[in-house]
Amino acid sequence: MQKKYTPRPLDTSDVIIPESLDEIAEAMAKNVHEVWSQGRIDDGWTYGDTRDDENKKHPCLIPYEELSEREKDFDRHTSQETIKFLLKSGYLIIKDK
Repeated sequence: MQKKYTPRPLDTSDVIIPESLDEIAEAMAKNVHEVWSQGRIDDGWTYGDTRDDENKKHPCLIPYEELSEREKDFDRHTSQETIKFLLKSGYLIIKDK
């Protein structure tokens, strides 16, 4: 029997990411893609024009810079929500000089 799962993410809709964090948010989005890509490659996936789970092919196994804006936005959303979570949880994000 499958258990019912109801996601309950922290509501970060009231958090505004300061412009000073735009650069790190984009760098984090790129890293999110790099981590995902490395995981896929480690699992035997390779590039393919279309997604093919059976043959482990995926069209997003390319450098972040070559992704469509739609695909980049997926990674950006992850990084932005992570930053919002940290800010909402009371953390300060500062760059060490």
